[in-house]
Amino acid sequence: MSVPVSQAPPGQPKKAATAAWIGSALEYYDFFIYGSAAALIFPEVFFDESDPATATLLSLATFGVAYAARPVGALFLGHFGDRLGRKKIMVFTLILMGVSTFLIGCLPTRDQVGTLAPVLLVLCRVLQGISAAGEQASANSMTLEHAPAHRRGFFTSFTLSGTQGGQLLATLVFIPIAALPEEQLLSWGWRVPFWMSIAVAVVGYVIRRKLEETPAFEQQAAAEGVVKLPLAVLMREHWADVLRVIAGALVASVSTIFTVWALSYATSDSVGMSRSSMLWVGALANLVALAAIPLWATLSDRIGRRPVYLIGAAGSAVTMFGYLWAISTGSYPLTMLFGIVAFGVVYSAANGVWPSFYGEMFSTRVRLSGMAIGTQIGFAVAGFAVTFAAQIAGPHGDDWSAVALFTAALCVPPVVAALTARETAKVPTEQLGERAAGQAPQPAKVAA
Repeated sequence: MSVPVSQAPPGQPKKAATAAWIGSALEYYDFFIYGSAAALIFPEVFFDESDPATATLLSLATFGVAYAARPVGALFLGHFGDRLGRKKIMVFTLILMGVSTFLIGCLPTRDQVGTLAPVLLVLCRVLQGISAAGEQASANSMTLEHAPAHRRGFFTSFTLSGTQGGQLLATLVFIPIAALPEEQLLSWGWRVPFWMSIAVAVVGYVIRRKLEETPAFEQQAAAEGVVKLPLAVLMREHWADVLRVIAGALVASVSTIFTVWALSYATSDSVGMSRSSMLWVGALANLVALAAIPLWATLSDRIGRRPVYLIGAAGSAVTMFGYLWAISTGSYPLTMLFGIVAFGVVYSAANGVWPSFYGEMFSTRVRLSGMAIGTQIGFAVAGFAVTFAAQIAGPHGDDWSAVALFTAALCVPPVVAALTARETAKVPTEQLGERAAGQAPQPAKVAA
């Protein structure tokens, strides 16, 4: 039986959305500075410079390691998020991300400690992945459960616009760093953005410690108790939706290809664009995304989640061809134009809607687990899409059309997932996760 959800206190939905935005921005600043460093710096600092192609491949693989760790983190953080509440996980993830990223900036290089250097790098990257696994799911659950029912899409989109804000901040920080003389860049310059992340732990704690737990979670816990084993309930009652979220999360491959592989390709000898100019492409595309994401989300509140999500997923499969082709021509204006259209506008349709679309598939008692596990398994594939792209691109790393086809193929499962999903934009919050009218989930074992 569904538990009626009372109105959130005045101003609380905005407060929750703001906390989600700022926290996600700070957390994903940390996460994405690693992507820029993996493409531009780490092949020379942590890997064998005598074989540049292999060094680049290994460096991009360490970017994917965090995505491999994310499903493990999702199991752990999802379980405790549905038992202890959304707020505690939101605070924990920010502190863990800030500390692990700061430690990356302190690591010795390959020249100093040999093969121990990349091992330590991977360990820190794993901690980043575990943190990211709980961040979006907890922030999305928090904003969705605080939001008015008719504006869930808009309020939950703040988590993803915060993610784009973090990516923008990471890019802007790396622009002056990348412009340093080579010797300074490889000795100390690359460390500065990582050291700055210690502020994440402090700022994140101040922002989130006063945030109230959601009415939906508190009322569910008071009326029925919290689920003792969220994963068991999730797999029994929501396994099909978990599969949909896994398939849908593959659309994140568009982001990782755009952010990491395309940056590496554009600055390679075969194309020859400068590091700074390509970082500006990412910065402006993310700036446009900051405006586009809430607009797409607001549209989804009116016409539904599925049509908007489909525009983003199917459109990204097409526009990535244009973006990678533009890079191959060496034309900076074309690259800027297609980058903004592909990533800033079209991809933002899927990116802005999935927080509400996925979250509305699950009931309150297993929402955080469902979102965390489903998204992080899909994101794990998306993270290693960069490594696969580096192999698909051939020995010279310049077969952009093969990478574009690969990216388009990864957009097919999200389209199928959306077409088979239930439209939930108009469903009352307390009825989310119910399979059909008059068929509520069976009671589960709970702990008081």
